[in-house]
Amino acid sequence: MANKVKVTVHSVTKGKCPQGFKVGDSWLIPDGKTPGGMCSGAYNSIAPAVRLFRLGGEQPWDKDKDVTYVSCPDAEVMLVYEIRRLRD
Repeated sequence: MANKVKVTVHSVTKGKCPQGFKVGDSWLIPDGKTPGGMCSGAYNSIAPAVRLFRLGGEQPWDKDKDVTYVSCPDAEVMLVYEIRRLRD
């Protein structure tokens, strides 16, 4: 059974997200579907971590094996997402 994953805007260190996302915005991804309103570039950047966490994998460089951080590819915004595995 796949884990649920929560994606949260962790920080915006430059500019303003064109989608209007701001620190604290979050989405629950229980089934692997894209969050509403997220641009394809941002989703493509978080998708590998979402899939990994949903299927029980880990990344050796993460201090907390249930949390990782992924940057939006838009260099004008510098938005960082927190990806968190929610264990049952």
